[in-house]
Amino acid sequence: MTRSSTHRVPRQRLGVLLACLLALPAAQAAVIGVKPGESIQAAIDRAQPGDVVEVQRGRYEENLRIEKTITLRGINRPRVSGGDKDDTIRVTAPDVVIEGMIVSDSGGSLLKQNAGIYIQPGAHRAKVQNCWLNYNLFGLWIEKADDVQVLNNNITGKRDFDSAQRGNGVQLYNTKGAKIIGNQVSFVRDALYIDVSHHAEFKQNNMHHSRYGTHYMNSYYNVWEDNDTWANRSGLALMEVRDQVVRNNRAWDNLDHGIMLRTLQDAVVENNVVMRNGRGFFVYDVEYTQLTGNVVADNKIGVHLSGSARNEVDGNDFIGNQEQIKYIGTRDTQWGGKRGNYWSNYRGWDRDTDGRGDISYEANDVVDRLSWRYPMVRLLLASPAVQVLRMVGQQFPVLRVPSVVEKNPRMEPVTPDWEKWRYMLTRKITHAPRS
Repeated sequence: MTRSSTHRVPRQRLGVLLACLLALPAAQAAVIGVKPGESIQAAIDRAQPGDVVEVQRGRYEENLRIEKTITLRGINRPRVSGGDKDDTIRVTAPDVVIEGMIVSDSGGSLLKQNAGIYIQPGAHRAKVQNCWLNYNLFGLWIEKADDVQVLNNNITGKRDFDSAQRGNGVQLYNTKGAKIIGNQVSFVRDALYIDVSHHAEFKQNNMHHSRYGTHYMNSYYNVWEDNDTWANRSGLALMEVRDQVVRNNRAWDNLDHGIMLRTLQDAVVENNVVMRNGRGFFVYDVEYTQLTGNVVADNKIGVHLSGSARNEVDGNDFIGNQEQIKYIGTRDTQWGGKRGNYWSNYRGWDRDTDGRGDISYEANDVVDRLSWRYPMVRLLLASPAVQVLRMVGQQFPVLRVPSVVEKNPRMEPVTPDWEKWRYMLTRKITHAPRS
């Protein structure tokens, strides 16, 4: 027997022994059943770490506290009601799973931060999935707990409370690695409230009938992808952040802005659809950011732009906005690049048929500035006098105002089938629940 073969057998035996040891806790895990008339908390107290507490369909009026690593699983949607006091469920242990439950009727104290499910600091890797969180002040409050997953839940707030007195759908504070995916959130103060939370994913969430679809601050290295936000006062708001990817989201029929980018650096904002909002994009103090491939259509103001520079704005469609750009600045800002942006109100021509305009597009002129300062001017926009003023402003640079300028804009939209969104988003809002 060679030297290497003398060591192979002990290592093989060691591997088998380790496999048996790893399998031992799973083999010892118990399933503890709870039926109507029994106490869920009593079952949790009896459970050992790794056990599963299965709750049968029924109504259970309890305020639960989970202080060990277990799975709380609902069978056929049992309801646990907090009786309008405190948190309905409070989680203090790591690796807790809550699934298939209706969690309702938390207390209503903003001071105490009452929540349907409150995940305390240190309760890392908690998972809440396929639950209905109804009539809670905060749906989920998650604080200083890393790698939490919130998946495929339906979250609604206390609808009879004034907006300012409601809590948020998901409150995420001082975390890392969260995954907030596939949730329906509505009738809360802010659907997602995110603060000091990094390396997270926010995907495929629907957020509507709230103050902000997303209220998001001081957070870095996160991905926002394939989310819908509509019928809020404001849609997706990212403030005081950097290193974000904001991709393939849809924001429409929000009273104020669809997507707000405020004090943002080093981000990618691409392929979003922003339609029928008060302002499509609100862009303030944004630097080193790519805005590409977005459809900005049918908004009162397409982009409200101020205090932003050193960005790449290329390959976007600006279509049918009442005002394409509201620009606040002291010098021109140059947009456009290899792909070019499309402006539906561009009146230039393309003599060399290269698909790009031969004269520059300017988003604003002296008439636009007058209408912002004196809104009643809008009543006269079609009058000959105002049209003459617009023409004079173009001919005499002394009257010219700083503007967003694109040297060679596109002649055709980047997204040729952009109109499909008009139909699709109308269908979505038609089928949304009423307040």
